[in-house]
Amino acid sequence: MPRLTKIYTRTGDHGTTALGGGQRVPKDSLRVQAYGTVDELNSVIGLALAQGVCERLQQVLPTIQNELFHLGTDLAFLEEEKQRYALPQIEERHVRRLEALIDELNAVVGPLENFILPGGSSGAAWLHLARTVCRRAEREVVALSRQEKIGAFVIPYLNRLSDALFVMARYENKMRGVAEPLWDSHL
Repeated sequence: MPRLTKIYTRTGDHGTTALGGGQRVPKDSLRVQAYGTVDELNSVIGLALAQGVCERLQQVLPTIQNELFHLGTDLAFLEEEKQRYALPQIEERHVRRLEALIDELNAVVGPLENFILPGGSSGAAWLHLARTVCRRAEREVVALSRQEKIGAFVIPYLNRLSDALFVMARYENKMRGVAEPLWDSHL
């Protein structure tokens, strides 16, 4: 585990930052944007937890937050650098675990019969916000993958996670007894 004894270094004062392997890159590079958005996503999930979500989601969201740290590490290191370090990375098992969670929660909420609007309970609203940040992270990672190699399961994980966050928002509303706000296509 890294030990941070000093928080500021002044090395980023000219618009660059260091990747995990030490390479200096512009702070607005696609790679930095991608792992920065993953960090933002993790923070929004933290807000959902702090706001208060049902017990089942309290169990799974901290695991997802840890996996997002794996994903951030996966993105912060160039592929050729990953062999030099013993790094946690996103693996197929993480994607499968999300799929199992989606199936579990979807069995409770049932099929989607209409488009829903983000909202309902406070926890569900935060989860919907997390879903949209996750989709942005996925778009940024796809853009990065067109220019640089990334971990094989990064995009599938983000894709499943956005679906899982959608189902979690529905589940949270159901557990709270709050009706899902439905899209009215006739307005």
